[in-house]
Amino acid sequence: MEATTFALPVTPKQIAYARSLALRNQTLLPWEVQQDRRALSSWIDAQARLKPVSALDQLPSSKQVAFAERLACIKRRAVPDECFRDKGLMSKWIDGNR
Repeated sequence: MEATTFALPVTPKQIAYARSLALRNQTLLPWEVQQDRRALSSWIDAQARLKPVSALDQLPSSKQVAFAERLACIKRRAVPDECFRDKGLMSKWIDGNR
C-alpha cells in the first residue's frame, strides 16, 4: 500500500501571522510555503525564533557618535547629518577623518 501525503490548506490566521512575521523580520514569505499547512507551520516556527530587525540596529552607537564629535572638534569640521542615521556611514566618516 502506498503512503500518500495530502497537503492541507493553510488557514487565514496562519497566513496573517506569517505575513506579520515576514514584515517584522524583513524577509519574504515563499509561495511554496503558503501552499501547505505543515510547511507554513515550520516556517512560522523558524521565523518566530529570529530576533526582529529593528530600526535602532541601523543607528550608530553612542560611542561612535561621541568619537565622531571629538574628531570633528579636532578637525574643525561638522559630522554630516546622514551619518547620525546610519552606523555604516558613521564608521566610514570616522575612518576617513582620523
